[in-house]
Amino acid sequence: MPLDMHKFAFKAAEASRCAAEQGKYWEMHDRLFANAKALEPWTGHAEAVGLDTAEFEACMASGKHAESIRADMNVARSAGVTGTPSFVLAETDPADPTKVKGLVFLRGAQPFNSFKAAIDQALAK
Repeated sequence: MPLDMHKFAFKAAEASRCAAEQGKYWEMHDRLFANAKALEPWTGHAEAVGLDTAEFEACMASGKHAESIRADMNVARSAGVTGTPSFVLAETDPADPTKVKGLVFLRGAQPFNSFKAAIDQALAK
């Protein structure tokens, strides 16, 4: 969920998806979070995680992931997500395991006791 408060958040989401095309999503994700104050130039991060930089640059220039990132953001907002981190404890529908029902929603960084209470609440239902 790219946050509006960080001017490079959306581009970072694109960079992560472009890295995913080369099997390096989490490597790029972790690197960008570790270097959140120094994101440009993007190619330096691509090199650091071992990407084909020409392929990465072409992906970034194309903007091909922008629409799906915006769609994911809209789904998150419609579920009540306003920022990160956000957590949903859910259960699958026994009749259709492709569907889930949210039971408990946690916003923000929470201590262990909050998660324990939420899990206990979900299990009680």
